[in-house]
Amino acid sequence: MLIGRQYEKNRLLNAFESEYSEFVAVYGRRRVGKTFLIRETFNYNFTFQHSGLAKSPRKIQLKAWRNSLATYGLKVKRTPTNWLDAFELLKDLINQSNDKKKVIFIDELPWMDTHASGLIPALDHFWNSWASARKDILLIICGSATSWIINKIVKNRGGLHNRIGYKIPLQQFTLNECEQYMKSRKVNMTRKQIVEGYMIMGGVPFYWKSIQKGLSLAQNIDLNFFTPQGELFEEFDALYASLFKNPECYIKVIGLLAKKRQGLTRNELIANGKFIDNGSFGQILENLESCGFIRSYKMIGKEKKNALYQLIDPYTIFYYEFVKENKHNDPQYWTHCLGSNTYNTWCGLSFERVCLLHTEQIKHALGISGVISRIFSWRHIASKPGAQIDLLIDRDDDVIDLCEMKYTKEPWEMTESDYNSIMQKESVFRNETGTTKAIHNVLVSANGVKRNGFSDDIQNIVVLDDLFKEL
Repeated sequence: MLIGRQYEKNRLLNAFESEYSEFVAVYGRRRVGKTFLIRETFNYNFTFQHSGLAKSPRKIQLKAWRNSLATYGLKVKRTPTNWLDAFELLKDLINQSNDKKKVIFIDELPWMDTHASGLIPALDHFWNSWASARKDILLIICGSATSWIINKIVKNRGGLHNRIGYKIPLQQFTLNECEQYMKSRKVNMTRKQIVEGYMIMGGVPFYWKSIQKGLSLAQNIDLNFFTPQGELFEEFDALYASLFKNPECYIKVIGLLAKKRQGLTRNELIANGKFIDNGSFGQILENLESCGFIRSYKMIGKEKKNALYQLIDPYTIFYYEFVKENKHNDPQYWTHCLGSNTYNTWCGLSFERVCLLHTEQIKHALGISGVISRIFSWRHIASKPGAQIDLLIDRDDDVIDLCEMKYTKEPWEMTESDYNSIMQKESVFRNETGTTKAIHNVLVSANGVKRNGFSDDIQNIVVLDDLFKEL
């Protein structure tokens, strides 16, 4: 059963119904549901489907291609010796097909691009010289190595330049979609539990698939993350290796950001990680952002080069805070951490990141979905007192929303200290930016707010149910 993904499904169907041949690229992180989306959309009916092999040389890749051609009805007498030859055989298969629209689905294409493979020129030749000259072909390529697809296909400067008619970056589930998915699997969870699950797993469908009914959330997390037989016990290394050919530099950047919840600028990352300031480092940041692991926030009133880079992937934050810290391989490490200072600190940070991944729901709750607005982060550390605002919404209706995010088990009650901190942030922000817009303090609370005299200056309150809205 396909949960959500209606927009992406419609894009695929629009490509299928086009009067011309279309070239589609579907990409996104490992286990986000790319292959499932494509198969479900076309009811598992393809003129040809093939999946590249992980860590296999060209000779083996070509043999697997031959086997796939045979599976779909081509009488193959030989194994192709190169990719030009391989695509010639694919033409033979297409020519013998009676399908009105020939849907060609090549999964894990990046794995097929081995050293000196010649894959890209062959794909270029197949599409430009033959497939695009017809009107009956839908070519869909897919892969977890998002950076490869973006750099080698989407941003190709050679023959494939601007040939992709439909780019479909597949994002993680929202909270609403995670809730739908759990209901479809008959797993009973409250919204508070779903939020905490999201703080751990993000919206990666495969991670949520590991949740077993009949077990508590804590039991599921211990089982899947902290026991050697757990579904996600070795996920971290596999995740980054699947996305990036040389993951070490990417993991180094991620490790630096994991230590700084407020984020780091490019120059701070270079200094702390002893990176060389060149185009390659910029490509690392761009790739991490395109994969959804980090987010760059231009600070309001500042240039792009002063952007803050923040780690926003819930799973990666959880890995560094808990999985990596399980030095003694405690199979119940998560249960033993519940209620600790580390756990409480992590809750605050992770809930903020969940909110950053649901800014459209926050804007909807504020009634400003139709107002042109921009999302920023902001910090001031030049002098004391400093200030950090992880989410502010700069609106074209002459208002700036400063969002404070709180994760508590009970309705949050503002103390005098909390009030002074919020007012101090507002004051520093206004003085440093010189804004003349009205400033609205907004509270996003996981469990509502207990009103008192200090909370009267809060203009709007966004609650848990607002984050679950289906937009």
